Amino acid sequence: METIQSNAYPVVFNDDFAALNTFLAEKKYSKVFFLVDENSEKHCLPLLLSKLDITEYDLIEVTSGEENKNIDFCIGIWRMLIDFGADRNSLLINVGGGVITDMGGFAASTFKRGIDFVQVPTTLLSQVDASVGGKTGIDMDHLKNIIGMFAQPEAVFIDTNFLKTLPKKQLISGFAEMLKHGLIADRNYFYLLKTASPENILPSLIHHSIQLKNNVVLQDPEEKGLRKILNFGHTIGHAVESFSLQNDVIPLSHGEAIVIGMICEAFLSTQKTGLSEADLQEIVATFKTFYEKHTIKEASFPALIELMKSDKKNTSGKINCSLLTQIGQCAIDCFCTEDELYNSLNFYLNC
Repeated sequence: METIQSNAYPVVFNDDFAALNTFLAEKKYSKVFFLVDENSEKHCLPLLLSKLDITEYDLIEVTSGEENKNIDFCIGIWRMLIDFGADRNSLLINVGGGVITDMGGFAASTFKRGIDFVQVPTTLLSQVDASVGGKTGIDMDHLKNIIGMFAQPEAVFIDTNFLKTLPKKQLISGFAEMLKHGLIADRNYFYLLKTASPENILPSLIHHSIQLKNNVVLQDPEEKGLRKILNFGHTIGHAVESFSLQNDVIPLSHGEAIVIGMICEAFLSTQKTGLSEADLQEIVATFKTFYEKHTIKEASFPALIELMKSDKKNTSGKINCSLLTQIGQCAIDCFCTEDELYNSLNFYLNC
């Protein structure tokens, strides 16, 4: 499939890493580092290395999980770079899911005021979401991506063969972001995804999701306007995800939490931006087809609202959502009151 050109870097798709080999040969970096977690080291790195003409590199491993995307692990990455003698002509190759690409990009872009990095996303979520847009960052005090910066990779290399290593929970997590892309920007794509299987997702659908996100990012690289539509479901969804990380024995995945957020914010859309009741029911029915319902206790609502109040998207203390006008179109800067947010959470409990 054709390479997608993003902001000054290519997103190379299923080329057996030929372009990465060429890139490494041309750049002649002084040192090359791979950042992995225990899962990508075991299941993905061997495949990648088997395709690369590289013999000298250093490996940095961190523990998987959103709960580890924090400053302490970032300091660990910086220390390893120092210990291995990284200079400003070094390259960091981030091999893994969204935690690896987010934190690795942030670590690289701040180390010695910035070294080059490339992304090799290995989960469905990271391929359709974190692979494009240049957002890097870490969590702090259970607030998602509250510390970070826009920093563009040198390139992104996507190989859908990595998806064969993933459990179902990870696949349906990424599928949620694909459904979101349809809801905010492409009605026909949303209906096409309704007939898809998250466990056997076609590469052409992944490619289309990346194109949809890239079209938005190219028009608004730093989220001043249009790019905010990509936040649909994420104001409430991030709060649910953070709360689950703190309180659940088995926390929700990002995608599972964002599904809850999208249902709640679709309800808000009927109240504030004119989404039809028919579209709301279509959205709810679609999510029920693919996702089990997660019970949210009403007693947790105040804590969820407090998390929303600290969301980085807010303005002047007002909780900011992106809401649908219809399936395939989205409005930005829709400020919601606490009562409205409570009502949306109640809607999810009863739908």
